[in-house]
Amino acid sequence: MHSTRSIVIFVLIMTTVVSLLLAFLSSAWAQRSKDNALLYAKKATLGAVSQHLDMDYASINNDQVDDIFSNQVEQKVLRMDGTELTKEEVEALGYAGGQAENVDILKEMKKPESERVLPLFIYKKKSGDKFYILSATGKGLWDVIWGCVAVESDLRTLAGVSFDHKAETPGLGAEIKDNKTWVKQFTGTKIYDEQGNYTSVYVRKGGAKDPDYEVDGISGATITANGVSEMLKRGLKYYEPYLKSI
Repeated sequence: MHSTRSIVIFVLIMTTVVSLLLAFLSSAWAQRSKDNALLYAKKATLGAVSQHLDMDYASINNDQVDDIFSNQVEQKVLRMDGTELTKEEVEALGYAGGQAENVDILKEMKKPESERVLPLFIYKKKSGDKFYILSATGKGLWDVIWGCVAVESDLRTLAGVSFDHKAETPGLGAEIKDNKTWVKQFTGTKIYDEQGNYTSVYVRKGGAKDPDYEVDGISGATITANGVSEMLKRGLKYYEPYLKSI
C-alpha cells in the first residue's frame, strides 16, 4: 500500500502540473483571442472601403488583411482638437502597440468627450486615391452600436460604411450589419453641403427625401436607425478639426 505521504506528494505534483498547464493554455488562448479580435476589427475597417479595394473584399483572407494594413493603410490617433498623438502617448493611455488599430473605441466612448482619442485610418489605393476611415459609436435599442465610415478625398462624400452592434435584434436592428443592400445606400451621400456646412447623414423612417443626405430607414427598427443617425451626426463631427486641417 502507498503511504499517506506518497499520496500527498503525488497529488501536489499533479496539481502543480495541471495548474501550470492550464495557465499556459489560458495565456496562449488569451493572446490568440486578442489577435483574432484585432484582425476582425481590421477587416471591419476595410469593410468601409470594400467597394474600393484593389481585390475582392468578399474573398479576402487574413494574410491579405494584414498586408493591406502594412502597405496601404496609414494610421493616426487624434485628440479631440484634431492634433495627432505620438505612439508613446497612445501607449501611455494603455493601448499597447500605439496605433489606431489598438484603440478601443467602446472604451473611449465611456470617457468624457474632451478626454477621448479618435482612431483614423487612411487607405491608399494603388492608383493613388485616398479614403479617410473614421470611427463612430452610439446606442441602439438594446446596447452599443458602432461603425467605420469612409470619406472620399473631397472630405464630404461617403465612400462606404460598415456597422456592427452588440445586441440588436436579428432581422430588425441587426440589419445595420447584416443587410448589405441597406448599407450600400450610404455610398455617395454627403456629410457637408455645397456651402461647407456640416450635415451628416440621416436615416429617415418612411424613406429618404434627399438622397444626398438621407438613407431609407429599417422597417421595424426605428430606435436602432435613430441610433445610427445620432451616432453619425455626433461621431463624425468629432473629426471635423482634423478634416479642416488637411
